[in-house]
Amino acid sequence: MNKPLIVIFSAIGLDAVGIGLIFPILPRLLEEVTRSADIAPLIGIMTALYAIMQFIFAPVLGALSDRLGRRPVLLISLAGATINYVVMAFAPQFWMLLLGRAIAGLTSANISVATAYLTDITPQEQRARRFGLFNAMFGAGFIIGPVLGGVLGDHWLRLPFLAAAILNAINLLLACFVLPESHPPTPGRINLRELNPLRPLRWLFSLRPLLPVVLVFFVLSATGEAYGTCWALWGQDAFQWNGLWIGLSLGAFGISQTLAQAFLPGPAVRLMGERATVLTGMAGAGLALLAMAFTSQGWVVFAVMPIFALGGIGVPALQALATRMVEESRQGQLQGVIASTVSLASIAGPLVFSTLYMAVRQSWPGAIWLSVVAVYALAAIMVAALRFAPAAAPLEA
Repeated sequence: MNKPLIVIFSAIGLDAVGIGLIFPILPRLLEEVTRSADIAPLIGIMTALYAIMQFIFAPVLGALSDRLGRRPVLLISLAGATINYVVMAFAPQFWMLLLGRAIAGLTSANISVATAYLTDITPQEQRARRFGLFNAMFGAGFIIGPVLGGVLGDHWLRLPFLAAAILNAINLLLACFVLPESHPPTPGRINLRELNPLRPLRWLFSLRPLLPVVLVFFVLSATGEAYGTCWALWGQDAFQWNGLWIGLSLGAFGISQTLAQAFLPGPAVRLMGERATVLTGMAGAGLALLAMAFTSQGWVVFAVMPIFALGGIGVPALQALATRMVEESRQGQLQGVIASTVSLASIAGPLVFSTLYMAVRQSWPGAIWLSVVAVYALAAIMVAALRFAPAAAPLEA
């Protein structure tokens, strides 16, 4: 593997590590900084802020990389990530933690730039393989992040951030010396319309049959945010888990979902069709969540992971379902709409589920998973009611 690929894959892996790193330690960190036990809404705010910055700056960084070149934008992003982790390691006040998460969200938007760089340096016949490695690195980082955060956080609450700062600094130095430019700067002004993150959604409203499918994407993506927002708090409240056990449980969840998404959607769709596969995924996740809601034993969480993993087959099947409703020339626009929808759900989901968790925390922490099951049930009704029409004729965007 050549050196530029090592830098790009390392950057993506570290982005994913950074996302997962904070989950096991965030409740204790906020309790330490705010000196308050009512920190569920603050977790929602920090998670939503991260998603907002990603949503806003992904198109900005992408456009800048087209004009200025990929390398300077990637270097700035890596430097920003390093600064963020240093800020998080020593922040004594909540507003400084917010600043750190805002910087983290901004710099993690470099995924679009890293994807463009990988496209620039990869021959067309090798792109599928390298994009597969790209996704695998992100998945591996998201599995390693919670475990690393839990293990290091049990030694010192701020230690995971220092470790992440050091890793990002090493990657920054490596990029400075071995990462060549893949896309020379191009003259001209940036089209400000390209920077509007809501722009892909305008096309959606010109194709009304697609609206229910995109709404299902929004609902499922929002429920996914419940795990990142509430899992660590629930583990502490329900089982008195320390950072290690929270990290291990999140790592097990990540492994299960990654394996399910890698190997099950294709066979499941061939056997049952897209709609039934989506519903099966929802049913599997719902059954696991019901067990988690009512259990008082931590081992049950690990025992239901194989059932939980079925939830991983739903979104790929739903994507396949959506592609049947749009003509081939509009598939790129469809993926842009889905990406924007997922981003908006990543903003709304943490705020909603952190508020719900605060309401049930004292009486029954596991009730938060019943709320997710209820949302899944609503989404299942929507999927069952979907009607397919022939792909629409070309429309003006």
